Amino acid sequence: MTSRLPSTPSRRTVVKAAAATAAVPAVLPLTSPAHAAGTPPRAAPAVFRHGIASGDPLPDGVLLWTRVTPTDDALPGSGRGPDTQVGWEVAEDREFTRVSARGETTAVAGTDHTVKADVRGLRPGTGYWFRFTAGGAVSPTGRTRTAPAADAPADRLRLGVVSCANWESGWFSAYRHLAARTDLDAVLHLGDYLYEYATGSYPKPAEVVRRHLPEHEIVALADYRLRHATYKTDPDLQALHAAHPVIAIWDDHEIANDAWSGGAENHTPGAEGDFAVRAAAARQAYFEWMPVRASTEGTVYRRLRFGRLADLHLLDLRSFRSQQSGLGSGTVDDPERTITGRAQLDWLKAGLAGSDAAWQLVGTSVMISPVAFGALPAYLLAPVAELLGLPKEGVTISTDQWDGYTDDRRELLGHLAGEGIGNTVFLTGDIHMAWANEIPAKAATYPLSGSVATEFVVTSVSSDNLDDLLNVPPRTASVVASTAIRAANRHVKWVDMDSHGYGVLDITAERSQMDYYVLSDRADRNATAAWARSYRTLSGTQKVERVKAPVR
Repeated sequence: MTSRLPSTPSRRTVVKAAAATAAVPAVLPLTSPAHAAGTPPRAAPAVFRHGIASGDPLPDGVLLWTRVTPTDDALPGSGRGPDTQVGWEVAEDREFTRVSARGETTAVAGTDHTVKADVRGLRPGTGYWFRFTAGGAVSPTGRTRTAPAADAPADRLRLGVVSCANWESGWFSAYRHLAARTDLDAVLHLGDYLYEYATGSYPKPAEVVRRHLPEHEIVALADYRLRHATYKTDPDLQALHAAHPVIAIWDDHEIANDAWSGGAENHTPGAEGDFAVRAAAARQAYFEWMPVRASTEGTVYRRLRFGRLADLHLLDLRSFRSQQSGLGSGTVDDPERTITGRAQLDWLKAGLAGSDAAWQLVGTSVMISPVAFGALPAYLLAPVAELLGLPKEGVTISTDQWDGYTDDRRELLGHLAGEGIGNTVFLTGDIHMAWANEIPAKAATYPLSGSVATEFVVTSVSSDNLDDLLNVPPRTASVVASTAIRAANRHVKWVDMDSHGYGVLDITAERSQMDYYVLSDRADRNATAAWARSYRTLSGTQKVERVKAPVR
């Protein structure tokens, strides 16, 4: 893309990785010099204490979001506070002398005083500034960007990619480093934006870096609202939302661990009420508090287009799935079981087949590449199994991922092969590790059977990974585990089981490249970030290869 804005469950502890900030571009103009040195930005006005955001960019528009606190007692989830008129403006310059759109809406207690403005009539592929006003208060200024025209021959797309941010496990430094970049078109959040656990449940009490609110496990609508609000007081998360449009999907922890259509591992019927009521509350709070457009079905699966360069197909892999089967059970192959639901899978297949974009990007919250763990030593199997949702006894399939729903995967991969749909890249979060995978047509016969797509998995922002669970130094136990995984799964080209961080996906007509960045210490609110590795897939190949430098 061109015409950019001007520059200006039970888990464990601390990551250490060598880092430097030389690879991170200049700090945003909307943060103070003090924040550039790692201190929090200036506080937002009390009325706008949860920041501002934009999301889901279209060629002619973008979704704006904020939450107002009209009175001191109008706290998130309280149901209190008067109706409040909120104005919004979108301009081509930061001084708002060239206003492109403005409007007004009302923040009410019924939607927790959150505000969304779906702004249209903007120019494609253009950077804008935006802000809100309420009762004489003016919000911080944010910047956003529209997508290129649907038929435009866009030359480049660059996305920050993140997942799995647990408030109690550490600071959100990954967001700060992405906010500081001026070269991103948007940030893709692949799920687990927040976690539902009670304080001290994850991580254990001695390892809690900061306590969230409410302190009990969130179950009711007021609980989910307050937890969202707590996350949005983080200065690095606020900086991210003010700097770039965010494109988000949910995974399980926005509702409850290992959620499926009729329940969740972390839900006790009776003691915690009806799961359908809990899930409805979680989804309502999500759409109130996130800059996300709901699909017509009231879920997050939807499609965004970035000119003729890329279509981005975003999936909801929690609302329609069957219950996870027992590991080692042949029911994983049952064609009646689904991870997508029939309607969503048909929608995805039709969108992939009908697209004329150079690249097909699929945002999936859980890993689609098959993974077997038969070669892992017993002492490593338990923590790796915990990260991947496997039982500690040791089996070869994670039934919370696509491995537990093999008929859907066979149908989708068969569709890619049968329709000749190339240049398909799955973008994944969930498992607190970074991976670069080829997706085999038939895992058992790879590489003879070839691959039909590629997959880039980003690690967690702060949630526990292998060295945290084992409480050992990085690059110790993980060396054994990753070697065993790659030996048993030759389509896995790389896996990092220890680091926290983020990815930057850079796409041109010739290739898609993921640059992986790691944080120095998730428990350090001023953590540095350093480039770790890069992998790419060239147009027409369905192969993953290592690259020796990040995209500049």
